[in-house]
Amino acid sequence: MRTLFLVIGVIALLVGLVWTGQGAGLIQWPAQSFMINQSQWMWYGASTAFGGLLLIFVSRRS
Repeated sequence: MRTLFLVIGVIALLVGLVWTGQGAGLIQWPAQSFMINQSQWMWYGASTAFGGLLLIFVSRRS
């Protein structure tokens, strides 16, 4: 279970950071993405990254 939480947490953290970067306009890839410069995706990404960090923390504490 620890390994599963860790893997899902790392994936969620990375996806959240990409979404945050796209929402902030820092990541312009792919160029036709609907998420670029959309502030709501910054918040979606930040909350996803936070959830990933929580999963990583839980996996390390078990």
